[in-house]
Amino acid sequence: MTRRTRALLLSYSLLTALACTAAVPTASGPTLTVPQAPAQTPQTERRPDVIFVPTRDTVIEAMLKAAKVTPADVVYDLGCGDGRIVVAAAKLGARAVGIDIDPLRVKEANDNIQKNAVAAKAEIRQGDLFEADIREATVVTLYLLPSLNVKLKPRLMEQLRPGTRIVSHDFDMGDWKPDETIAVDGKTVYLWTIPTR
Repeated sequence: MTRRTRALLLSYSLLTALACTAAVPTASGPTLTVPQAPAQTPQTERRPDVIFVPTRDTVIEAMLKAAKVTPADVVYDLGCGDGRIVVAAAKLGARAVGIDIDPLRVKEANDNIQKNAVAAKAEIRQGDLFEADIREATVVTLYLLPSLNVKLKPRLMEQLRPGTRIVSHDFDMGDWKPDETIAVDGKTVYLWTIPTR
């Protein structure tokens, strides 16, 4: 390639680059601006899957009793709402973790923990229960819907160790038959145990 051809190609490249930019006049002369990529819209937080309905104290007591919660346990309440199950488990001496996607519920649950002076044993995490790491749980409590329980089942089976107890208020888990079904105060509590693999 000759020197003249090289110079022509360089001039052409510069002219093409200039044509692709917008000239904005200023007091000191035109300023070249490079087109900006469009701003990304922030991702919307996923809405809760269920509306919050508090679990009555008698049912909470029955759930934790069915799971035989002791101070040696780590209790995860998935969709913890205002944290009342987390507080009750912490009062039994267990370490308790609540997970909820709704920031309002998370605030209420944290307030509940402070009010009951169980912060040393309890914590609340804002997040999606279908993406949460629950591997350390020895007990999992639920008050969701049958379809959500079924959707959650593969994660429970994958992450939880054999012997981990799962208790659900009012709703079963499809074709996974519970180990125990308890009627309490007009409600039903279901208990399952993760089987040996």
